[in-house]
This record gives sequence, structure tokens and C-alpha cells, in this order.
Amino acid sequence: MKYCNTATSTTLYGRSGSSISAFGGGAGGRAPLPTTVINTLLHYASRSNDSFHMEYSEMKPISDVLRKCSSPCNFLVFGLTQETLLWKALNHNGRTIFVDENRYYAAYFEELHPEIDAFDVQFTTKASETRELIESAKEQIRNECRPVQNLLFSECKLGINDLPNHVYQVDWDVILIDGPRGDEGEGPGRMQPIFTSGVLARSKKGSNPKTHIFVHDYYRDVEMMSGDEFLCRENLVELNDVLAHFVVEKMEENGFQYCRNSVSTKASLSS
Repeated sequence: MKYCNTATSTTLYGRSGSSISAFGGGAGGRAPLPTTVINTLLHYASRSNDSFHMEYSEMKPISDVLRKCSSPCNFLVFGLTQETLLWKALNHNGRTIFVDENRYYAAYFEELHPEIDAFDVQFTTKASETRELIESAKEQIRNECRPVQNLLFSECKLGINDLPNHVYQVDWDVILIDGPRGDEGEGPGRMQPIFTSGVLARSKKGSNPKTHIFVHDYYRDVEMMSGDEFLCRENLVELNDVLAHFVVEKMEENGFQYCRNSVSTKASLSS
């Protein structure tokens, strides 16, 4: 394991072209995964006996974006789940990195599947603190929690700053947020991955200005509130019962606004 410090159609865009050799990844020009293979993988994954697996309608939008992403595609996934091997396979010639809250599970998963790159992160938030953390980030929007920055040097409470340095140097084309735990008040919630994904997307340096960000379990208050504030409703291009798809553009470094159209979320957290 790599240890660290504790039904709307969209236009698809290619990646920037810059690569970070530390991750490996496929070379451009290789044959893409055949459509029949993609459909077969989705078919069998959607018929898993595990009660926590994604439905076909949830996996298909992510698969479609990965299929059309220019190779090598940079894919960042928060959460080691039943679909981990599927995401690795679907991003056939690309670079796929997983981030999980459980150090031991990440080590175990990498031992079973050496082709998987997984990093562990010590999340410092609680789902019950979502409102306070969002308000704190908005108050710090011109300094520690600004929309464009290198989070490696940030002290923003919602920023993840303890991943390996090279993770922050990649222009991520696609990001999936399906972790950490967020279904109970004492769990870490997904505010940090959502905020961090928004910053990574807005801070891109390459020629591809857009990042596709998927948030799973978007019916829940924490995901919806954080998504509204940091990924923005004007960037929401597709939404089904549980999966939200945002396309976030990079910003100028002197930009100090997450969303062009500020919207106060109507979601309320249970006490």
C-alpha cells in the first residue's frame, strides 16, 4: 500500500496530455476496450449478489464518460467498493487511482490485486458537522479554502492535503466520489472529497478545461449540500435517483467564487 500521513447527454472532452510517470498508466494510441466487453462487464457487475453494489443505471453514465475520455484518461476514485475492479478495467489504457479511509483494507486490496493503486487518507470530519464546515469554508474562500490552489499546502478543514505530492500534479479527467462512509452522523461524510474534487477541477493546468465529477448517494443531505456549494447546480448535467454528474471547468487563479449562481440548499441534516 502507498501510505500517506494519516438521462441528459453531455459533451465529452479529452485530457490535457500531461502525464505523471509515478502512476504508470497506458500509452496513448492503444486499442480501446471493445464495446461488447464494456457491456459484458457492466452486465455482470450489475448482477452482483452484494447488497451494496451499484445498479446498471448508476454505472452506465460513468462508463460512458470513461469510454469517450481521451487516452490515457486520468480517473480518481474515492472509495474502495464492489466496483473497484470494474473501474480499473473500464479505464483500460488510463491511470486509475483509488483513495480510501481504511488503511488495512487498502493494503489487503492491493495485496489481492497488485495492479490496483490505492492510497489511504485519515478523514478528519464528521457528517454531523457538515453545516459548520461548509460555513467555515465559505468564510475562508479568499485564503485557505479558495477554489484554485494546491491543496498540499492548504489548511482548509475541507481540503485533503495528505495525499502523495504527485496526486496533486495530475489533471484529473474523471472523478468518482463513492466514499468514505457518509450514512451516519459520526462517519466522516463526503464533504472533504467533494470540496477537494472541486478544487482539483478548478486548479487544472492543462489544455482540457473540464472535469467530470460523479457523486454517488446524492439523495443524502451531506452529498447534496456539499455538491450544491462546491460543485454547483449550474454544473449539474445529469441526475438520477442516487448519482449526480457534474462537469466543472478550471478557473483563473484570482477567482474567489465556487458557483456563479449562489444557491442556498434546502437540504436539512437530521440532528
